[in-house]
Amino acid sequence: MTSLQTASSDRFPAGSAAFPHKHLLGIAGMQPWEIAFVLQEAEQWVALNRSGAAKHDDRLRGLTIINAFFENSTRTLLSFEIAGKRLGADVVNMHAAQSSTKKGETLIDTAMTLNAMRADAIVIRHNSSGAVNLISEKVDCPVLNAGDGTHEHPTQALLDALTIKRRKGRVDGLIVTICGDILHSRVARSNMLCLTALGAQVRVVAPPALMPVGVDLFGVQPFHHFDEALHGSDVVMMLRLQNERMQGDFIPSPREFFHLYGLDARRLALAKPDALVMHPGPMNRGVEIASHIADDLERSAITEQVEMGVAVRMACLDILTRKARGVEGWA
Repeated sequence: MTSLQTASSDRFPAGSAAFPHKHLLGIAGMQPWEIAFVLQEAEQWVALNRSGAAKHDDRLRGLTIINAFFENSTRTLLSFEIAGKRLGADVVNMHAAQSSTKKGETLIDTAMTLNAMRADAIVIRHNSSGAVNLISEKVDCPVLNAGDGTHEHPTQALLDALTIKRRKGRVDGLIVTICGDILHSRVARSNMLCLTALGAQVRVVAPPALMPVGVDLFGVQPFHHFDEALHGSDVVMMLRLQNERMQGDFIPSPREFFHLYGLDARRLALAKPDALVMHPGPMNRGVEIASHIADDLERSAITEQVEMGVAVRMACLDILTRKARGVEGWA
């Protein structure tokens, strides 16, 4: 099985073999069928969230989920909080400003403290690449990576793949163009891994200063000219400029960046007529994307990405806590 298009429930390995990982630290290392399994599990929550029935599901009742966010977040934190609560879990949020790391506590000591609280799952967002992996080695419960430095943001890639699949009917064979700050973007890294694993042809576009060395090793095609990359694209995914991670001058100015790499009506017309527009947020309107494109409900899936995020995170929390809950086949 190499794509979502050919994935079906009767072709997944039985029980926990469908997703044998204790943690969700990144897309790297996941098999295509494992990705497809998570997306299939998320589908049920899309339907239930829209019906309102999911608010009464209690499969995680009695479990405690800690959202430990050492880096500020709005949509990701809220999404994980809503996901946990809709599954009946007790959810505790730990914000960066409240963390003892601000007082000099080491990350390992913080991990040991979290572990001593006997949480059933910990969701971690951190500004240092590898920090989530380090914490996962020091705790007994499952750990979910909500973004670590410039490394990975796996649930964002999963929700993006689910959005594409629902809007396009498939991922396999599609041309997906990712444009913006590829160098600093953990979203780009996870999406390159996820979408290529599912059979998409991925193009990445950025100014030379924002294109990682060796990006072609991800199995993607790099471009420096946005117009050239857009031809034939089924999906156009714009990325936020990661100004907080930039040391020095990477672009002449926001205005110049939009002139060369911003998505407007003229550029979108170069893609396929039904090309889907995406952005992980938060958006810098007029820098990465024109407002009239972002707000075009027929072409833009930006708000749908947010909706899919809750469903995907519900699926991830459900899957990773099945062993602790004694679900049959997950012992």
